[in-house]
Amino acid sequence: MRAREKFVFLKSLVALALICLCLIAAQWQYHRGVDRHSRNFLIEANIAAPEMSLVAASTDLTKNEWRIVRTSGIFDSKKTILIRNRYFEGKYGFEYLTLFVTADGQKFWVDRGWLVAGENALTAPIVPVTPTGIVEVVGRLRLDTSLPQGSFFALPASGEGLVSKWNAQKEVVTEPYYLDLQSGSWLSAVKVPAQLPELSDGPHLAYALQWVFFAGLVGYGRILIRRSR
Repeated sequence: MRAREKFVFLKSLVALALICLCLIAAQWQYHRGVDRHSRNFLIEANIAAPEMSLVAASTDLTKNEWRIVRTSGIFDSKKTILIRNRYFEGKYGFEYLTLFVTADGQKFWVDRGWLVAGENALTAPIVPVTPTGIVEVVGRLRLDTSLPQGSFFALPASGEGLVSKWNAQKEVVTEPYYLDLQSGSWLSAVKVPAQLPELSDGPHLAYALQWVFFAGLVGYGRILIRRSR
């Protein structure tokens, strides 16, 4: 085979490889979109599902996340966390977490809701009084995997989950879930409960179509180069 023919063959081989890579990327993005849509469907179904006990929900956390659960126990007022840079209706605020301990000794964080900041975004808010004694709480079961995470190419997020970070901050060991407080048998000064996030299927389908388009461009470009010679 002459040198020129080898060069032409090599260019065709490179073009074919690029087309294959683009199609693989398109398939990958498509399947991620399908998985995310299925995930959102499960979340919406669980949000609308009837209330259940935390004990029953704990038998399958993955299946029951986002369900409304009910349990009783005590708040540990010495273990609280204020999370900065939380916004609501254009105002700076904090998310307010308190450790909760059930009668059988299970520990988990309860997101008691949003508090408006003080004079500025860095000023701690006035926190509500933590109830004492045994109380009943109703909350939405949440896991670190409750929402799909990722960047431009929808790659899995790295690093610790929320629960692990909170535990490390207060040097405690808790269950691998937390609750978004919805109501309780006591009055709370937190006026804005934890909000439901907006669910989206993401841009995966658009990315998949883009990769198919790129594959077509590579093939079309190779044909044009061939014809020009």
